[in-house]
Amino acid sequence: MPAKKAKKKTEAAGSNVFSMFDQSQILEFKEAFTIMDQNRDGFIDKGDLRDTFAALGRINVKSEELEAMLKEAPGAINFTVFLTMFGNKLKGTDPEETILNAFKIFDPEASGHIKADYIKQMLMTQADRFNEEEIKQMFEAFPPDVSGNLDYKNLCYVITHGEEKDRE
Repeated sequence: MPAKKAKKKTEAAGSNVFSMFDQSQILEFKEAFTIMDQNRDGFIDKGDLRDTFAALGRINVKSEELEAMLKEAPGAINFTVFLTMFGNKLKGTDPEETILNAFKIFDPEASGHIKADYIKQMLMTQADRFNEEEIKQMFEAFPPDVSGNLDYKNLCYVITHGEEKDRE
C-alpha cells in the first residue's frame, strides 16, 4: 500500500505545465506571450492587454474588461502562469469525438457539412444562445464555403488541435 502512495506523490511532483505541450507549442506560446508583453518587463499587465487590443484594432476596451481578464490569473502573469492558464483552458476542451458527435446531430446524412444558416439558427435559439456578434465572430474565424456549408469536421479539428488540417 505505501508503494502506491509514493508513486502518486512522484507523479504529482513530476508534472508541470511544460510537460503538457511539445516544444513547438511552447515556442508558439512564448512568441504570443512576447507579442503581448508590450513593455517587455516579463509580465502581462493591464497596459499590455490594452496595447495588444489596440494593435488588433480594438481601441476602446473598458478597464473592467481588462481587469476581468487579469483576474483569471492567480497572480502576476509571467510566461509560466500564461502557459498554465492556456493548459487549464485546453484541458477543459472536449475531445474531438465528443464535439463531432454534437455536430452530427444536425447532419443526418453524415455529409460532414451543415448549412451555415441552419447552424446559425440553432446557435441563436437553443441552449446557451449565441448573439449576433458571436455568430459573426464564428463565421469570420471559420467561414462557410461558397455553397453556404460549414465543414464541421474541420471546425472540430481546429477547436481541438488549434490549426487546420493540411488540405491536399
